[in-house]
Formats: sequence, structure tokens, C-alpha cells
Amino acid sequence: MIINSDSNNGPRLRALQALLSADESRDEVLRKFVQLSSQTLGIPGSFISVLDDDTQYVRASHNFSLSHSSREESLCRHVVDSDNPVVVPDTLLDIRFATHSLVIGPPYIRFYAGVPLKNSEGIVVGTLCVTDTKPHPFSASQITTLRMLAALVISFLEALNSASFTDPVTALPNRQRLIQDLQNLTAAENQTSRRLIIIDCIDMPRACELARSMGMGPVENLLKDVATLLPLRLRLAAGDRLYTVATGRIALLTRQGSHLSAERVVEKLEGISVDLGDGLAIALTIFTGETDFIPGEVAAQEILRRAVSALHEAIARGLSSLHFVEVVNERHTQDPVLISDLASALREGQGLWLAWQPRICLHSGKPVGLEALIRWRHPTRGELSPAFFVPQAEQGQLLSVLTNWMTDRVISRLARLKNSHIQLPIIINVSARDFSHKGFATMLENKMLKEKLPNALLGIECLETERMLENPAALSGMEMLKLRGFGISLDDFVTGYRNISYLRRMPRDAIKIDRSLIRNISSDTSSRIISRSIVTMLKELDYTVLVENGEADTALTEYGSNQEQDYFYARPLPEAELDQWLEWRLRDLGKSS
Repeated sequence: MIINSDSNNGPRLRALQALLSADESRDEVLRKFVQLSSQTLGIPGSFISVLDDDTQYVRASHNFSLSHSSREESLCRHVVDSDNPVVVPDTLLDIRFATHSLVIGPPYIRFYAGVPLKNSEGIVVGTLCVTDTKPHPFSASQITTLRMLAALVISFLEALNSASFTDPVTALPNRQRLIQDLQNLTAAENQTSRRLIIIDCIDMPRACELARSMGMGPVENLLKDVATLLPLRLRLAAGDRLYTVATGRIALLTRQGSHLSAERVVEKLEGISVDLGDGLAIALTIFTGETDFIPGEVAAQEILRRAVSALHEAIARGLSSLHFVEVVNERHTQDPVLISDLASALREGQGLWLAWQPRICLHSGKPVGLEALIRWRHPTRGELSPAFFVPQAEQGQLLSVLTNWMTDRVISRLARLKNSHIQLPIIINVSARDFSHKGFATMLENKMLKEKLPNALLGIECLETERMLENPAALSGMEMLKLRGFGISLDDFVTGYRNISYLRRMPRDAIKIDRSLIRNISSDTSSRIISRSIVTMLKELDYTVLVENGEADTALTEYGSNQEQDYFYARPLPEAELDQWLEWRLRDLGKSS
């Protein structure tokens, strides 16, 4: 795809990319729209086309054989260029088309009627057309009907786009949109040097405590206020764009020569506070990390990784901001001391421990499983986030050792509670690298056999779905686990139908829906519709559906969601506290049943 890269082309490029990207589930819906168009208008052929600067792509069709053509040959370009319906009752009687190659040759278009597909930004991205191999009259009422059908197509695409690319709380573009925009800069061959800044606004443990004590409402208000305040404080230039890339983390994509840098952002946000309601306000501590890049020279995911790496390093050092070049020069992306400390902790069994997050059945309220979460209490640095030390483990070739350490402790718990009334299946998080190790499934099975435990008690959650798809060995390893009876889960299904394409390629039992997808379900009609559709779809694909939002459990139960995992029920607990909590929870449920 080639699209001119003028400065006003960004929205158009994004709109076209949304339709040109591969998405079989989306296209299946579009095929139903074109079939409906044919049936409603009594015209046998119909199709939806997308046009870039060079090519027409037929995205979905019914009784129409053309898959693509040059833009110059396309009849639809007349619709796009004029932004108006074009009706040709008999192409052989129209001087523009009488000798046209698509008229006198396949697919022998004798009748054509097309209307523009125009999104809410006023961008014409393609056409909805009906066609036949013989002439037809076409009335004004039929044109109106075709317009209405086109409006329905656009409504579907924009709802899909909103679900896929917009954070439901802050209403900012989300991480997936950032990745696509970075990829679009490369596709447009835009060589302008850029800067990506990640702004950490909210300390997540603090946010979790707020959620526990006050509910999610004030926390969501806090996030919305941050999204509103940032552009006002930062005075964004034309072309600057903000994204929500994680809860409490905002990305700023700007030009390298911008007045905004990681350090400058911290200065501009100094003293920022947000209102939680009821006279309560909270002062925010801001950390930032940044990286500079030229589109095309660095992959989109790597650009984001570098900016996040700089942010994590800044937080670890107690600095307010850090540039990625400093991280590379000073630490070579690794922390050798930390890697050495981790190797010692694994060898000596000191500092590392597991927290256990209960999973609750939404129908009965009973605990039905646990997720094992690794923690590290470093002797000098204190509690370290897995998001910080797990990548270090990977770089230090310690990831498999870390997985084995965690697996041994999970199986030890399962063995200890054999035949106990508080015994529950346990999920462990595993990387694509672990899945791809030859013999991984056999190793786990042997450990379970040694303790005379059924494999079904141990579940494996995939944390890196995209990397799994790129790794045949990892997919094969996942299949072996599935065949041996281990449960397979996919982590954090975030954004609607766009992610469905990988589901058919992976053996699985359960999927976890990210909280961002359902956070507004109790107050927003659109969120309820999207959540119901996605949960229903996943249930029809025979998934066990896990959600992470305690306040939404009633609605999600009605939609068919099976399990809940949230601080609403219990925070991740040390093992002794977990056993006490399970005894209490199961005793109380037993009394009420």
C-alpha cells in the first residue's frame, strides 16, 4: 500500500489502514452487509471496496469476482473522488465506461451503483456498491436505501474501531492505536525524526488501594482528569498525540525537535493534582521515559519497549526522567548486578516468593482457581515488580530457571493440599520462550506424576500471544501441553474482533478479558453492548471467560462470563493468608448454600 505522506494524511492513513489490515472476523460481517445489500435492492452483485492512491481492494463481495484492480481502472474512484453516489444504469451507454476493461471483460459490469463510505471525520475510505452483468434502472429510493446501508457499514466499522483502538476510561487512543500509528509512519515512508515519551502518572499499588477503599469510580475519575489535564498543561503542538498505554500511563508521540522532552514534561506537570470527589484530592508523582527514533529504522514494538525501559529505569533509580540512550550507554539494557542477585536468589531460595490471586465463579461466588504471581523482595532495593525483573531474567538467560522455581512451588502447594477441601487448580504465567523449549510439556507432566497429581490441576497462561504466533516451536509446545491435559489460558484479551484472528490458531481453554474493555460497563451503554458481544462470541468459541472487574460481575454473569479475578474479592495473598481466606470463604458459602 502506497499513500502520499502529506501532513494532513494521518487521519486518512489510519482510516484506510483499519480496513486494509487483515481481519477475517470483521470481513465476515462485511460480507453479510453486502449480501444484505443485494437482497434488499434486488441486484445480484455487491461489494465493499477500499481505495488508496494506487489500488482498489475489494474487501467483501457477493456474486462479484473481482478482488482488486488499479485505482485508475476502478469505477469506484468516481464515487470516492466526487464524494457522491454514482449510478450507471447501462455502462455501454456511458461514454466513460463503454470501452472500459472491466465492462467489456471480466467481471463484465453492465450496471453499477455506488455510494461513498464516509467516516465521522469526513474521510471517504471506500464504497458500497451493487452491480450486475445486465442493465437496471435504479430509483431515488434505492439510492437512499444504499446510502442507509453504507451508514450501517460505517457505524459497524467505527464501533469496531472504538472497541479496538480507544481506551474506554480516558477516551484516548490506546496502546494498539499507538503501535499502528508507528507502523503507519513507516508505511508512509515518513523520515521525520520522532520522540516517544511515556508518562507514569499513578503509582499502581496506590491506585489499587484507592480502588479497594473507595471503589473504581474515584480511580476512573482520576484517570479521566489526568487525560484532560495533560494536554492543557503540556500545550501540545499540531500533530502531537496522546495515548493511554496502560492504567495510569500516557504516551506522547511528538517530533524530536519538539519543545517537549521527558524532562520538560515532568517540569510542566510538577504539582499536578486531581480531584477524587467529596473534597478529596490526590497529588501525582510523575516519572517519564523517552526514546528518539526515525520511522522505519526501528520496529514499532521496539520503540515502545525502549521508552518503557527508560521509564522503568528512571523509577528504579528514583529519577524523574530518563532518555533511552542513557539506559543503553550506562546499562546496556541490562542490569548485571540485578541479574547476579536474581541468580543468587534462585540458587539460595531467598527473597523470591509467590502471591496467590483467587479466581471466583461468577455464578456461585465460590473460589474456583488461583493464579500464581511471582514476587521478589530484594535485600537492598525492596519489593521489585515482575515487570522489572522478569525481562532482566530473560536477558540473563534465567527465565527457564525462574519458571522452574515457580513451577516447583506451585506443585508443592498442590501436593500439600492433595484431597483437601481448599485444593484449587493453579495457573502459572509462562513466556513464549518457555513454551518453545523442547520437552517443556514432558517436564511438567513428570513433575505432576511424581506427586501423583492430575495435570488438570495445573494451568498455563500465555503472556505473549503475538510472540507465540511468530514461533512455530512455541505453538507446538502449547499443543503438547493441551494434549497432555494442562489447561491453556490467553492473557488480557483487550480489543475486540481485531484479536480474534489468532484465536483459531492456538489451543486454549480460557481467556482473560482485560479490565479496560469492561470498565464502564455499569454506566455506559456502548460498553455494555461491546462487552456482551465479546463475551457471547468467546463463549460460542467454547472459552471459559475470565474478567477482572468486580463491579461488573452481575452484568457479565448475564452475558455468560464464567470467572472473576479482582481486588473486589481478594488481593493477591501470601500462602498462609490464602489458606485462611479460603477456609473463611468456603465456610461462609457452605452456610449460605
